[in-house]
Amino acid sequence: MPIIRAAGIAGLAAVAATGVLPATKATAAVAPDGAPCGVSTRACVKLSSQQAWLMRDGNVSYGPVPVATGQPSAPTAPGTFKVFWKDLHHRSSLFHNAPMPYSVFFDGDNAFHEDNVRVPSHGCVHLTPDAARIFYNTLHLGDEVQIVP
Repeated sequence: MPIIRAAGIAGLAAVAATGVLPATKATAAVAPDGAPCGVSTRACVKLSSQQAWLMRDGNVSYGPVPVATGQPSAPTAPGTFKVFWKDLHHRSSLFHNAPMPYSVFFDGDNAFHEDNVRVPSHGCVHLTPDAARIFYNTLHLGDEVQIVP
């Protein structure tokens, strides 16, 4: 059963209904303590180092943690997105009902979720079991996710 929380962002219901949010360029200053993302970011992923962070008020609150992102044929797109759906016990409708526990969707079919961090994804961000639980419990609808090269 999906977890839906009230969000204070106008139009989020329409975004959640479509499941698609356009990527935008970050215009905020980079966080001061080492994460490569803007100060308004709640979840940050750096593709080149295969690391992720959780942030609050421009400071790292958790991480870096190892991740596995998209394989060359299905890369994880860089950009700035918003969390639009969460599902604790999600199963993939695209990949043979594969389990995707602790799913936090931020870009169409792409989500943070628990999976092997040594196996590239089809665009999602794989997290270790502990990290997946923490990301799931920390991120809320409307939170900013930034994926950087």
